[in-house]
Amino acid sequence: MTTSTIAGDIQLVGLTKKYGASTALNALDLHIPAGSLTVIVGPSGCGKSTLLRVLSGLETATDGELLIGGLPVAGQDAGDRDVAMVFQDYALYPHMTVAANLSFGLRLQARHDRRGGPSKAEIAQRVAQVGGLLGLDKLLHRRPAELSGGQRQRVALGRAIIRRPGVLLLDEPLSALDSQLRASARGEILRLHREIGATLVLVTHDQHEALSMATHLVVMDAGAVAQSGTPEELFHAPATEFVATFVGSPAMNLQPEGDGRVGWRASDARISMADAAGATTPDGLVVEGTTETCEFTGDGQQVTVRTGERVGERGERVDDRSGDRSGDRTFIITQREGERWLRVGDPVRAVIPPSQLHHFDRNGLRRNA
Repeated sequence: MTTSTIAGDIQLVGLTKKYGASTALNALDLHIPAGSLTVIVGPSGCGKSTLLRVLSGLETATDGELLIGGLPVAGQDAGDRDVAMVFQDYALYPHMTVAANLSFGLRLQARHDRRGGPSKAEIAQRVAQVGGLLGLDKLLHRRPAELSGGQRQRVALGRAIIRRPGVLLLDEPLSALDSQLRASARGEILRLHREIGATLVLVTHDQHEALSMATHLVVMDAGAVAQSGTPEELFHAPATEFVATFVGSPAMNLQPEGDGRVGWRASDARISMADAAGATTPDGLVVEGTTETCEFTGDGQQVTVRTGERVGERGERVDDRSGDRSGDRTFIITQREGERWLRVGDPVRAVIPPSQLHHFDRNGLRRNA
């Protein structure tokens, strides 16, 4: 049994979308590889969902080119594109059974397609196939009100993939689920992607979700692509200060450059910026370290925890003001080892490996390779 399809790549060239004087998408240049699981992440209002709607054909681009599978689709209606979309609210028909919801698009196609569309037997076969793939085979007679949130999400996914599209778009598909269901649903989407072979584009504002699922990651900010690549590339070599602070949990530590050294003023323990990739640091340079830059073992500077909070799964934000004559607070985000969380008053040793420092100029652009 197979539901695999022919995946297409997506190419955006100078793609722009305006609503009056407001620019939602600003001259996007982006390539989404065929067969990838591409996750688009960014803060609210950055243009993620607008981009999906333009890809699907529900919105028309103001300017620029859009190619799917190497073919221009900018002038095509949504129904003529080899694209299916799952909306955030699932949009199921409440009066229809699961089977009827799954088959609705195919039945419309059979009724109105000049080429005849799929036969009743083929529609029934696809419903059974998709129902089995998504674990809905015993729920086909139920209506949406009788289903859990996770089951309704699977029906919405099934209604999209039953068409066997080359591109599948998912707009915040997990946002309506609780944390336990979100974890299992992530696994379902990953398995589904392997099974159907389509190019899958998923939008989320949750960077943990993005890092855990993507084979190709796109970070958007203010209607533009800040950076795209593998999750590893964006995590270890962020192109901008925005990407560095947005991707990863806990976030990078941010230290404005002053005298060419970075460290804790409390003890005057410093590490030369020149040790980090040998870069020359002009005035106004920003230095950041990845979440792995602090350790609690080995040589390093001892600091005392004054206040703190848990950040992410293994991170802690530590306030160290011991001996700080200026009275300013120094916050560092560390990654703990072992199972014990830090307590106020605990002495800890923090180590900053120079190789893990990142250099950004005053415009927030990466300086070191």
